[in-house]
Amino acid sequence: MKINWKELKIFGIMLAIFLAAYYIPFESSRFKGGVLEAFYMLQDYARLHVLLCLVPALFIAGAVSVFISSASVMKYLGPAAKKAVAYAVASVSGAILAVCSCTILPLFSGIYKRGAGLGPAIAFLYSGPAINILAIVMTARILGLQMGIARAVGAVVFSVIIGLIMHVWFRKEESERQKQAAGFEGAEDSR
Repeated sequence: MKINWKELKIFGIMLAIFLAAYYIPFESSRFKGGVLEAFYMLQDYARLHVLLCLVPALFIAGAVSVFISSASVMKYLGPAAKKAVAYAVASVSGAILAVCSCTILPLFSGIYKRGAGLGPAIAFLYSGPAINILAIVMTARILGLQMGIARAVGAVVFSVIIGLIMHVWFRKEESERQKQAAGFEGAEDSR
């Protein structure tokens, strides 16, 4: 007899839903309070994080795409830029932005689409939330100055290492992307 794993998975999901509906104490005040608090947290997240962090990050990413030319991104973060300069600029440029791991994604996308190499763009993606000035100051205030400095230095060092690893792993795809971008350089308007 052959086991049909797809049907077994569906049965397992249905059984789990039934058991949850049977055993969850819906009448318990602790359960009701927990569910209500979860929705309060979701509302707080939507109000504070999305409106005050994510929307401005999308506008900044749009500004990067519109007002910063590909040539300037390529100069510091592109494949022709010196690797030391590209990784140094990418790994410390997040210090001036107050972004979290969600709001750094549109910024990463903006610089990557403007022509930054994958390695420097990943270094920016990783270090941005870790070394923003608010995170460093908060870490230093709560855990001490040494931990704040260690966080900043560690984030920069590891962002460069992770960027280099990603550059090596995706070298083939990145070289194809650079060849395609070289074909479109003539069509790029000079901003």
